[in-house]
Amino acid sequence: MTLLLLIAVAVFILFGVPTVRRRFISQPAFRFFKRVLPPMSDTEREAIEAGDVWWDAELFSGRPDWEHLLATKAPSFTEDEQAFIDNQLETLLAMLDDFHIVVHDRDLPDEVWDYLKQEGFFAMIIGKEYGGLDFSAAANSHIVARIATRSISAAVSVMVPNSLGPGELLTHYGTDEQKQRWLPALAKGEELPCFALTSPEAGSDAGGIPDVGVVCKGEFEGEEVLGIRVSWSKRYITLAPVATVLGLAFKLYDPEQLLGEKEDIGITCALIPTNHPGVVIGDRHFPLGQAFQNGTTYGDDVFIPLDWIIGGREYAGKGWRMLVECLSAGRGISLPALATATGHTSERMTGAYAFVRQQFGLSIGHFEGVQGAMGRIGGLNYSLESTRRLTVTALCEGYSPSVITAITKYHMTEMGRVVLNDALDIHAGKGIQMGPLNYLASPYMGVPISITVEGANILTRNLMIFGQGATRCHPYVLKEMAAAANSDEEQGLDQFDGLLLKHIGFALSNTFASLWHGLTGAHFAASPVSGEVVRYYQQLSRMSRAMALCADVAMLSLGGDLKRREMTSARLGDVLSHLYMASAVLKRYEDEGRMHSELPFVRYALDHHLHCIGQAFADLFKNYPKPLIGSALKLLIFPLGIRYAAPKDEDARAIASSMMEPSTMRDRHTFLCYWKDSPTDTTGHMELAFQLMHALKPLYKRLHKAEKEGQLDANLSGEAWVEAAVGLGLLTEHEAEQVKQCELLRQRAIAVDSFAFEDVKQGTFKSKTA
Repeated sequence: MTLLLLIAVAVFILFGVPTVRRRFISQPAFRFFKRVLPPMSDTEREAIEAGDVWWDAELFSGRPDWEHLLATKAPSFTEDEQAFIDNQLETLLAMLDDFHIVVHDRDLPDEVWDYLKQEGFFAMIIGKEYGGLDFSAAANSHIVARIATRSISAAVSVMVPNSLGPGELLTHYGTDEQKQRWLPALAKGEELPCFALTSPEAGSDAGGIPDVGVVCKGEFEGEEVLGIRVSWSKRYITLAPVATVLGLAFKLYDPEQLLGEKEDIGITCALIPTNHPGVVIGDRHFPLGQAFQNGTTYGDDVFIPLDWIIGGREYAGKGWRMLVECLSAGRGISLPALATATGHTSERMTGAYAFVRQQFGLSIGHFEGVQGAMGRIGGLNYSLESTRRLTVTALCEGYSPSVITAITKYHMTEMGRVVLNDALDIHAGKGIQMGPLNYLASPYMGVPISITVEGANILTRNLMIFGQGATRCHPYVLKEMAAAANSDEEQGLDQFDGLLLKHIGFALSNTFASLWHGLTGAHFAASPVSGEVVRYYQQLSRMSRAMALCADVAMLSLGGDLKRREMTSARLGDVLSHLYMASAVLKRYEDEGRMHSELPFVRYALDHHLHCIGQAFADLFKNYPKPLIGSALKLLIFPLGIRYAAPKDEDARAIASSMMEPSTMRDRHTFLCYWKDSPTDTTGHMELAFQLMHALKPLYKRLHKAEKEGQLDANLSGEAWVEAAVGLGLLTEHEAEQVKQCELLRQRAIAVDSFAFEDVKQGTFKSKTA
């Protein structure tokens, strides 16, 4: 007891007496922190500091406030937004023929371009005071996603002016004069924008942009003015071939110090009319299987006035910060919308096809192998839509969460790829033959395009998610970094001393909580609800603690080397990402009234995310750069082993059955998928066959029973099959006509497009089937 008392007194003096703590704890820790702190470029610092945090910070806290998340209001549409969705959007969707757009014209039809401009599709983010629609992130996301179920090319053409581009940059940073000059014209479609960021030698690495502008004096409209002589070479620029105004990012230098004492001013954004002397719109690219306008632009020593800098002179050198802040919002709308569109289309159409397509007299959706893939489609689509909604909720709440939007960009595009792969496996030959009846080919080829935006997903996963999250979302690290960077070391030490105790308490709390939850299976963890999903809340809270602990240990043990240990940081990022997506699933389940029928989808999605978390931790511990620390973390967090299993077969079977039944739940899960009530429509032919076959299920059941009993020849098909049934008295004349109509639709639904040899040779592609 005496020994324990002495230890307690020593600990109290060491940590409780400020002068003692400063000398023996804070000062050595401060020096160590400054030493291990990884070097950070200006662009990295601006990227970390840009935007803000939201639910990701709660997950990093180790104690997420579930009640606060569930109380957050789900986004809804205004009257104007709903009217636009019901009218202008539906009109546009009916105008789109994606096969014709991609194969024949390699462009949107003139009437579609005109309609997009006239109805304000390019002005959803522009304020009403400038003639724009001023739509919310929720409406923007919904519109882009629904268009994407019809045509990726049209969706990309709409989404780009409404995400990163002159419209958004002008809205946030433009001078009053610039806003008055450009925003009304952009809103009316009189001007069409593009934004040139990517160079041949620099994509997502803005610090490596080779394009240069030099401050100088020159002649503009007959007068000598202060301006910039800029040269650039850009590629992959969407809408560049048809743009009338070019947003341009370049490095600005001021060797004569005409703007001040600084020579290297930094990355700057300017707005240049494409008809300005020296601006060259180069060749057009042909993105994988798509027809949206994408191309190159060049300029050599092009002189522009200084006031063409977006935001004016005071925003010279602030371009990277502007871009990162706008990217985080656009990243959370556009790319998740495209990924969710693939999920909605795949679930609705694959469910219909799996019912309509028969093998051995049985719908292929009743075979367990097919059901496994269908379960994955339905379960991941539930997660895609949930994540899209939660991210849009953050944006509608006024947040611009850079870490969350990086999560959605990477994981949603990857899940979209998995879902489409499964859909194609089930459709088999129907999915690989291009033509007007193929609704999967164009989205399938479009997936890699989304994945490469802002750099391939490899970059997003390995560098951005945890790289930003570890500092941006952690309760103390960013503040400690600021203290370490303070030029006044004494003042920095004071700040650090105040943070250190809190950080130590945070780390100890997570350590003991992780061990406790590991030993008890988190059965004593709190949950904001009761019922079926309690254990998921408990396990996610447990994994939040574990992630916070591992993040602290990784930063402490690896220091600046963590920046180079990309596989390590990627696995920690995976844990954060799947925690976020699982949170989105739980939030959606609560928002929709906790319907029992949804549980197979909810369980599948949550089991998938927990299984991925467990796998990420297993790989982290096994490959940790310092093996003893990896083993210790595994023993501490999972003392009884990692027990998160993959989704259950019974849930996959239940999802597959649900996908093959017309129901309000099917409509609710696939509401973004557009189909037209026409037997020749891309998606309509499948939906109509599906609906009529369900309506005639009793008749088909009667006929298949007769086949099994040997009354009806099973080798017959189509009209001959129906006539034989009539002859045997199995069908009335009226019933026979219904079944004949259904068989025509069914045959079209399982058919693939075919073309005359000469038509293919001439590039006309007139489908005989459609």
